[in-house]
Amino acid sequence: DIPIVLYNIPGRTNITMEPATVARLAQHPNIDTIKEATGSMDIATEITSLCDIHILSGDDTLTLPLMSLGGRGVISVLSNLLPDRVKAMVDVAKAGKFAVAQQLHKAMFPLCKAMFVETNPVPIKAAMAMVGRDTGELRLPLTPISTDHKAQLERVLREKGVL
Repeated sequence: DIPIVLYNIPGRTNITMEPATVARLAQHPNIDTIKEATGSMDIATEITSLCDIHILSGDDTLTLPLMSLGGRGVISVLSNLLPDRVKAMVDVAKAGKFAVAQQLHKAMFPLCKAMFVETNPVPIKAAMAMVGRDTGELRLPLTPISTDHKAQLERVLREKGVL
């Protein structure tokens, strides 16, 4: 009897839920949300055309574009590090202030990209450690961030005023 969030992330599951499948699943009373991370605005648009399921971005870089299509927010990687910045962008987009949201999106974009210089969650855990927030050890098969990527991540964090 709890709400169910569909997880449309082909990069993790190797399967894309087609919009017609999502619409059919959305008829179930417990399914009310989809984490959409196919990277396709066409798929997101088709889903919104077929049903009223809540769409959350599963990719920080696509949150604002998805919200312009009716998305309601994001299940975010970057928000682990910068919850206030991500929330601010989502809030102004929800309010229809897309020019302001676009500025916030562009300011965060390099940080979003930096969170994926290696497989998630390696970079976000490294970034959290850099700012003094322990997130625990990585488990195999994941390994610590490479020296080159760590330097790249640190540079972006400094440029964006996080460090």
